[in-house]
Amino acid sequence: MATRLLTEFGMGTSLRRQDYTQAARRALQDALWHNSINLAELYGQPKEAMQITVEIGVQQPDAVDTDALRDIFPYGQLQFDVVKGGLDVPRPDGHPTVIANVALSVALELDA
Repeated sequence: MATRLLTEFGMGTSLRRQDYTQAARRALQDALWHNSINLAELYGQPKEAMQITVEIGVQQPDAVDTDALRDIFPYGQLQFDVVKGGLDVPRPDGHPTVIANVALSVALELDA
C-alpha cells in the first residue's frame, strides 16, 4: 500500500473565457511551481514510482479535460478526480469568472 507523503494545494482562474481546464491548469501550476518535489530521490526510488493523485474542484466537472493537464507532470503515475467544487463568480456581462481548487497528493510504496 502506498504511503501519502505530500499534499499541495492550489487555486486557479479563468477570468473571462469560462475555461474550466485552463482554471484547473493554473491551479495545478499554483500548487507545483512553488515547490521542488524531491520525494522519490529522498526515498531512493525513481521519479516514475511517484503516485500522484490530482483532485480538482470546479462547478462544471465535465468541462475539465484531464488529458490536456497530463503534460504538467514530467513523471509519475497520475490519477485525476474531478468533482463539483470551486466557484463561478457572477459578472455583469453574464459570463462568470471560473475558480478551480486543486489538492495534489504524492505517495510512494515504502518498505515496512
